[in-house]
Amino acid sequence: MRHSFKPMGVCSRNITFEVRNGKVYDIQFEGGCPGNLKMISKILDGWKIEDIISMCEGNLCGSKNTSCADQLATGLKQVLEEEKQLS
Repeated sequence: MRHSFKPMGVCSRNITFEVRNGKVYDIQFEGGCPGNLKMISKILDGWKIEDIISMCEGNLCGSKNTSCADQLATGLKQVLEEEKQLS
């Protein structure tokens, strides 16, 4: 299923990703640092949701309280929470 997340406090305006069988595919960031975010998307493609959250959560960008990677983790945590509520 394709998900869309509006990040806060970062340059990216939107993050979309596909979740299938607990793994994340085709992560796309709209806005932000294109080279870095394309590489993050390639590296994390096919990883388990929990592993991406563990890797990305808490990463900061400069003096900001968050980063695009941290916001991806936030979006993925929302997906896990939604799945729990549907169960």
